[in-house]
Amino acid sequence: MGPYILWMAMLQVAAGADLAPLLSPGARVEKLATDMGFTEGPVWLPGDRRLVFSDIPASKLMQWTAAEGVTTFRGSEHANGNLLDLEGRLLSCQHGARNVIRYEVDGTVTVLAERFEGKRFNSPNDIAVSSDGSLWFTDPPWGLTDLTEGKELAGHWVFRLDVETGTVAAVIRDLVMPNGIAFSPDGSRLYVSDTGGHPSHPHAEYRERPATVSAYEVRGTGVLSATPVWRVETVCDGMCVDVLGNIYATGVKGVTVLAPDGETLGTIEVEEQPANVCFGGLDFKTLFITARTSLYSLDMRVRGSRPRGSKW
Repeated sequence: MGPYILWMAMLQVAAGADLAPLLSPGARVEKLATDMGFTEGPVWLPGDRRLVFSDIPASKLMQWTAAEGVTTFRGSEHANGNLLDLEGRLLSCQHGARNVIRYEVDGTVTVLAERFEGKRFNSPNDIAVSSDGSLWFTDPPWGLTDLTEGKELAGHWVFRLDVETGTVAAVIRDLVMPNGIAFSPDGSRLYVSDTGGHPSHPHAEYRERPATVSAYEVRGTGVLSATPVWRVETVCDGMCVDVLGNIYATGVKGVTVLAPDGETLGTIEVEEQPANVCFGGLDFKTLFITARTSLYSLDMRVRGSRPRGSKW
């Protein structure tokens, strides 16, 4: 892949009246680069003015800038979801190493978590950061061969990591395949996608459950409501949130935008099925979309939400 954008296409945005106020006038989905293995986990590095994202099969973190296009950022162990912590340090959920890591300013890697109660995680998938600096991540078995090889935990859970103490707690245990995760702009709600039933699940009663997105009330430090505030049936992989609280959920046909109450506002159509999404750009009004072999962008009128307490 050369240093410049390989090619781009202008694709239809199925916006409708509900999405129109969120999009820049005349906005179209633009293909920035292609010919990768499986793209995931986009995150904008504002200090560097670059986007970093995963190419999972290649075991690489890739980077995109407007000047250079897509190039290799650094190697990984099949990293999936990526994010910045409150200090602006890069975090990665690694399928291959089955851990959550942090890249330090000097380039070294710190393993933040790799076990729960002495057992290895399945394959940490996606991550969100709370205003208290704790990290919340999903742990489905998508990174395990046949979804079962080497499995040590009894379920597929959502975890909270207290970075200061290293303590890991399972905060949600009743989802089938927890996947995307994000906080509302004020931190009062946690959104989690569940890609639904699968024949490999250890609990038979979970195998036929539908794909959903759920909103949980955050009631205190590390404490969630026992049941969701709302839950909607929709396919969603990764997600992000704008400053108005709208949720951008990557689905089969594109990015479905949900209002803060779970109502569907519309779908941004993408040529390839998206896996994850984030806001970035100089004004934080560019929506970046990782979709199978390619990277896309869309100019927005609304800004993306940054974690409360972030210093970047």
